[in-house]
Amino acid sequence: MTLNIIQKPSPNFDDRYGIEPSLIILHYTGMKTAREALDRLTDIESKVSAHYTVDMDGTIYQHVDEKNRAWHAGAGAWKSYKDINRRSIGIEIVNKGHEYGYHVFPEEQIYAVKNLCHEIIVRHQIEPEGVLAHSDTAPSRKEDPGELFPWEELAKVGVGIWPDVSVEDSVKSYSIDIFQALFDFGYRCDDPQKSLLAFQRHYVPHVFSDGKAGVVTTETKGRIYALLAEHLIIPHKL
Repeated sequence: MTLNIIQKPSPNFDDRYGIEPSLIILHYTGMKTAREALDRLTDIESKVSAHYTVDMDGTIYQHVDEKNRAWHAGAGAWKSYKDINRRSIGIEIVNKGHEYGYHVFPEEQIYAVKNLCHEIIVRHQIEPEGVLAHSDTAPSRKEDPGELFPWEELAKVGVGIWPDVSVEDSVKSYSIDIFQALFDFGYRCDDPQKSLLAFQRHYVPHVFSDGKAGVVTTETKGRIYALLAEHLIIPHKL
């Protein structure tokens, strides 16, 4: 399908210097209204931007051309990548966020996010595992898009990844420290507990309603081991 994209340019960008995007970073806006978010993303004084914003009704705004480096990820890292902005496409998703009243993402919005991501994936040949949360790349300071974002639903259409439950049984023999497993998977954070929380927001979101966020549950261990096994990452055995 052809997406209807409204141009709302931002002056806040610079050059990728020939680096092709290999990541898509999903954010929530974390502001009270969509208008506030759009104004900030296009204000030269804010020094922030994204390539796209997806409103709650599914309207898509483009702020920065994909060939350029938008300023959306800030300080962060993933695997060996440190300049996340240079290697990524940034998508802001309108949601008030944890500070102003975090809420479920509407169906129309998620439909638009799926289709936008799919087009970007095809255009830049991005692998599904390259679709990440902002909190994955900056666990010590970010929570977005948060535990209500439907990552499993997106993974079913090739936007992101989700652990195959059938693999969990095959990795029970790993006697690997979970924080080493998170590092092997890609998390880079001086605070291992924050990496655990970021992983759970993305892959074990129900722990936030079950009162087990930050707890190393059997399910959490199973899911990180499954992802390592599925994506041919060999964990360090203790």
